[in-house]
Parts: sequence; structure tokens; C-alpha cells
Amino acid sequence: MCHVVDEPPLAFVSKPAKSFRMTQSISFDLQSTDGKARHGVISTPRGGIRTPAFMPVGTAATVKAMMPENVRATGADILLGNTYHLMLRPTAERIDRLGGLHKFMNWERPILTDSGGFQVMSLSSLRKLTEEGVTFKSHLDGSRHELTPERSMEIQRLLGSDIVMCFDECPALPADRARIEESMRMSMRWAARSRDAFGDRPGHALFGIQQGGLEQDLRGESAEALRAIEFDGYAIGGLAVGEGQEAMFSVLDYAPDMMPTHKPRYLMGVGKPDDIVGAVKRGVDMMDCVLPSRSGRTGQVFTRNGVVNIKNARHKDDPRPLDHDCTCPACSNYSRAYLHHTFRSQEIISSMLLTWHNLHYFQELMETMRQAIAAGRFAEFEAEFHATRANGDIDPL
Repeated sequence: MCHVVDEPPLAFVSKPAKSFRMTQSISFDLQSTDGKARHGVISTPRGGIRTPAFMPVGTAATVKAMMPENVRATGADILLGNTYHLMLRPTAERIDRLGGLHKFMNWERPILTDSGGFQVMSLSSLRKLTEEGVTFKSHLDGSRHELTPERSMEIQRLLGSDIVMCFDECPALPADRARIEESMRMSMRWAARSRDAFGDRPGHALFGIQQGGLEQDLRGESAEALRAIEFDGYAIGGLAVGEGQEAMFSVLDYAPDMMPTHKPRYLMGVGKPDDIVGAVKRGVDMMDCVLPSRSGRTGQVFTRNGVVNIKNARHKDDPRPLDHDCTCPACSNYSRAYLHHTFRSQEIISSMLLTWHNLHYFQELMETMRQAIAAGRFAEFEAEFHATRANGDIDPL
């Protein structure tokens, strides 16, 4: 029977206590709230994660065009690694033999790894889905593989992930209700198997993933199942998969409130700066997206005044920095004209500088929101954020 959620249970909307135990050696300290926006710290043996947090994506054990120490210099506390890509190349077993993912990629701070479910859906071919798991052919060489909740937990253990995601299925939207319902319920069964396979791993956390598409009652049923299993954190999955911002925000108006107040809430695969601000406003603590690094490689730059497309001819004689108030190396040392030239010339330094700037901008945005929440002025921050972008000089895409 579906559980229709009109409003969150009172147990999950009461004012939180200060510090909450997740797994041994990992805790969540919810330090302040402003409306639904939350500011806190997830403490791990490898260091603290300030929330709200944006996690740069290191798909294949690297944030493209960046050295790990430079990623850290932008303010990132945690990176995301990709289970699907790493299991195929160089394989989790090889990474384990070489000392684990942290040593392999020279990143000693926390790493979260996704479960591989989304990539199996979006990248692989000849996918066969059963109750046991998913068999598929690699997008690299056509080799055949199987992912189950148990195998996903094993891969993430071999990688040495600090935060592990349970294995789920993520259907693309739009999809009919029957498909969403069937998928969500199987994902909840897989979540229980993931919990069992994860076992007792002090110093490591396991997050459950809510599914249910755009259906509020299915989201409520999923959240209820995850709370019953008990996880160290809770992710909101199945969004940013084609539904559009308005539909995503309509789900976020209620979905975070379905999760326990005293555990971190993670919105997977988001996103653009205005997506991030809207998600934090609605109670999300963690986000990830390839956008800042991918956009840097394609000449799209995010600034406090909006988007700059450095490939546009208008920048070829422009001596100004990308952003006068930004302290990243691209803005401190180079003009728009130089960045336009190196991009047009396909020089490697273009990807390096533009990616560095984008990651710096995203981390600065998170820090600004953390300060605004702590000061009780998130509404003022949000108004300034939208006004500045509306009045800025935004390039056509």
C-alpha cells in the first residue's frame, strides 16, 4: 500500500539536537538553520565536510584538467568517484592492490562513490534488469558485466570509499507511474540488500537513495522504507534526469522533509548554480555535478554575474578578467582575451584555467551560503544572487 505524505512526520521536523552519530568515527553536526536551509559539518576520519557541500566529480579517479591539490585549493572538502567507470577501468581490484582510491589519485580527504546504477542505465548497452541485479555490456569494449547490490558494495569497499551509496535503479524521466513504482520498490529491496552487504565498517558511511520520480506518495513510501532500514545519510535520487527545474523544485519542496533531520541529505547530480541555491533553500546538504569541469573544457564559465562563453568573439580584445572579484588564478593573472585565444587555439591551459575558475566559483558559492545560513540571512543572499545574475552581462549559449 502506498503511503501518501501530505506533510512530514513530526519526529522529522522538530528542532534538531546539535551532534548526531552516524557510523563509528563519523558524525553530523547540524550547526544552524535558516528556514529549511541547513549548515553543518560531517566529521570523518579523513577530515570534515562543511555543508552545504558541493562535490567535484572525479569520474575516473581524476577531476579532469585539475591536480588534486588544486581542487583542494578551491575549497572542496570531498570528491565523488564513479563506481561504474572505475570497475571497468582500471578495475576496483587493481586500485585495491595499489593501496585504495585515496592513494591511487593522491586525494587524502573524504571520497564518496556512487553505486553505478545511473551509469548502467545511461551508458551501457544491452542492459538486462532482473531482481538479482543488472547485466550489461561495457560502453568501452563490449565486455559483459553484472552489477548487484552485493557487487556494488564490494567494489566500493575495494575502492576504500568513505561514503558508499546503496545500489539502485534510476529510470529516466518522463516515465509512466507503473514503471516508476515498480522501479522504486525494487530499489528499496536492493537498498536492504546493500545494507546487509555493507556490514559493519567503522569509519565508513552508507547512504540510502530515495526514488519515486515526481510522485509524492511514491517518494513518501520510499523514504519510509529507507528510514526503516536505517542509513547514515539519505540521498534524493531520480531527479536531474530530464524533468526540468520547475518539476525538480516541486519534488524538493517536500522530499528533503521526508528524511530524518539528524542525517545528511544529498541531492544527486545537481547542478547549475541556481539549481544549487534552490536545493539548499529546500533543505539539501550535499550535491555533485560534472558541470563545472565539463563546462570549463567547453568554454562555458560561471561568474557571479552569470555565464560567460569565452569562445565568443566579443572577448578577443577584452583586457578584463572573467570576474573582478574572483581570486582564482584565471581571474588573478589572465585576461578574457588570453582565455579566448587559448580556448580557440585548443591549448591545454584553457581547460586547466577555466575548470579551476568554475570549481572556485562553485565552492565560493557554497561558502557564501554557509555564512548566510549561519547569520540568518539566507533570504537576503538568495535575493542578491538572483538580482546580480539578472543584471549581469550573460553571454548567449
